[in-house]
Amino acid sequence: MAKTPKNSRLSGFPEWLPAERLVEQHVMDVFREIAELHGFSGIETRAVEPLEQLLRKGEIDKEVYVLRRLHAEEDSDDSASDPARTLGLHFDLTVPLARYVLEHQNDLVFPLRRFQIQKVWRGERPQDGRFREFYQADLDIIGQDSLPGHIEAEVAVVMAEILDRLPLPQVTIHANTRRLSEGFFRSLGLEDHAAVLRTLDKLPKIGADRARELLLAETGATTEQAQACLDFASIRTRDASFADRVRELGGSGEMVEQGIAELTAVMERVEAAVPGVIMADLSIARGLDYYTGTVFESFMSGHESLGSICSGGRYDSLAADNRHSYPGVGLSIGLSRLVSRMLSADLVRATRAVPTCVLVSVSDEESRHLSEAIARDLRGRGISCEIAPTAAKFGKQIRYADRRGIPFVWFPGSEGEPGEVKDIRSGEQVAAESGTWAPSEEDRAVRILATGAEQP
Repeated sequence: MAKTPKNSRLSGFPEWLPAERLVEQHVMDVFREIAELHGFSGIETRAVEPLEQLLRKGEIDKEVYVLRRLHAEEDSDDSASDPARTLGLHFDLTVPLARYVLEHQNDLVFPLRRFQIQKVWRGERPQDGRFREFYQADLDIIGQDSLPGHIEAEVAVVMAEILDRLPLPQVTIHANTRRLSEGFFRSLGLEDHAAVLRTLDKLPKIGADRARELLLAETGATTEQAQACLDFASIRTRDASFADRVRELGGSGEMVEQGIAELTAVMERVEAAVPGVIMADLSIARGLDYYTGTVFESFMSGHESLGSICSGGRYDSLAADNRHSYPGVGLSIGLSRLVSRMLSADLVRATRAVPTCVLVSVSDEESRHLSEAIARDLRGRGISCEIAPTAAKFGKQIRYADRRGIPFVWFPGSEGEPGEVKDIRSGEQVAAESGTWAPSEEDRAVRILATGAEQP
């Protein structure tokens, strides 16, 4: 058998230990549970798409992994010389969703309420919170030809509930609207609003002084206009008071007022559902050449350096054909990125490292069938258990359970007699019947707790 090299880890491809995987599964379970409560259906798309489809986002071309057979001939259907024939691993879930909607439009009911938790691959330089292979969790509502404005608030509410249910520090969803930003810049007399947005999008990295220089050099702004743009981007409020500040800076006109109304409606709906989560932040300008309505970015208190853990917004051009267009609203969590920070910063802990609640001991191999019968009874009642691998001394079996993190050890009685179950944490041992005994609700299943939360 070939030996595994000592340094066999690949940078950017995370592999969690069992207890860490329990945290990741918990995040997925919460995401799925809340999404389904709101009527979203889960889908899974293929891992590959034609390279020409993936390369439509030109800025991503250096990060796409190409899929080829090891011994593919250059003139075969796998040839990388022809993007139409070459397959690439998807780098997000939006490109597959657009293709999925077009291909299945006759079988789908719109608005389509979809969630998707799936791995994606991106060939970028690995660093803290950035991987080459990672899970992404998306939530979208897709319309056919039209989509009501209230959907923007609805998707944000669902995501706010998901984030609120996770064992995280305070998460704040920052929101802005394209209409408000564009209307404000136009009211100042700046027509190249896209250039202004690109500059403001860099604010966190380059600072106000450098942003001012770029506004003057690249957008044709005067000193006064540049300062007004920076003042606009500094507006952050927990309520609708952002509107008065926009007007005080000179924002006026129909587009500005429409943007104020849109953002106010989103904030009021989210605040009513999950108080204290939403914030108007007029510096948010993510991808406003793609997003056409409200945009969102989410930040975790004390971990702002991680950047946005959940982002998205309204887009009116997901996909289109000769008959229909498909607008949508979507939000996405970089799930592996979030889990990585939860683990590395010790933000969460699992109440135990394995799903097993009970280890059924084995007195001797001749009576293993008694242990197996007890295990069947317990599993039939939804209690996770496993049977000791060997009929070692009971002390050794208890130590095995302790190393595994299993809280209870079951000692079978003789044929037809009740057994006993021991809580190896407290040492308490009581008589028990496999058809009636049950652990406390706290012990029945693994729980994921925020660090510092008390364990009953």
